[in-house]
Amino acid sequence: MKTVFTTGEAAKVCKVSQQTIIRCFDSGQLKGFRVPGSRFRRIPRDQLFSFMKENGIPTDALESGKRKVLIVDDDEELVELLVDVFDRDGRFDIKTANNGFDAGMLVKEFRPDVVVLDVMLPDINGKEVCQRVRSDSSLDDVQIICISGMVEADKVADLKLAGANDFMQKPFAVEKLIERTCELLDLALVSAG
Repeated sequence: MKTVFTTGEAAKVCKVSQQTIIRCFDSGQLKGFRVPGSRFRRIPRDQLFSFMKENGIPTDALESGKRKVLIVDDDEELVELLVDVFDRDGRFDIKTANNGFDAGMLVKEFRPDVVVLDVMLPDINGKEVCQRVRSDSSLDDVQIICISGMVEADKVADLKLAGANDFMQKPFAVEKLIERTCELLDLALVSAG
């Protein structure tokens, strides 16, 4: 578990810009220290935790250090497979939903870093879920990867317009999904070998 954070890392955890963290550091709101002989600022974990508490920033990202993934699909076998693969990676906290309504509720409560979203849901389609997530500015950092068996290019373009960050054609290699997720979250790829 990390004990000291750079301003960039602290910004990611707090989901604010690095400039905001630097300003708070320089004004004394966020306590830390400078690396001797350099201008680099460092923030101890406990100080970052207090700062987040004082400013009403959810501390779960700091507590678990895991990134949150919400998997939305009505295909139970696929959901189990995806949960298993994300679980084995070890860096993810996973929740699942099998319809658009539950997905909408979970996005607000769970605040995932990434939503893996099936486009063809039993109640509302994935495009609508994208639009709902994008209409809430507090969810701007949520990355959405749409998955679907449909092929039409204009539909894919529609999804991206609705706010999807990425699209993957079913069937796909689950490793590819983990790769895309890591790319979107700036995580290092962990080789399974």
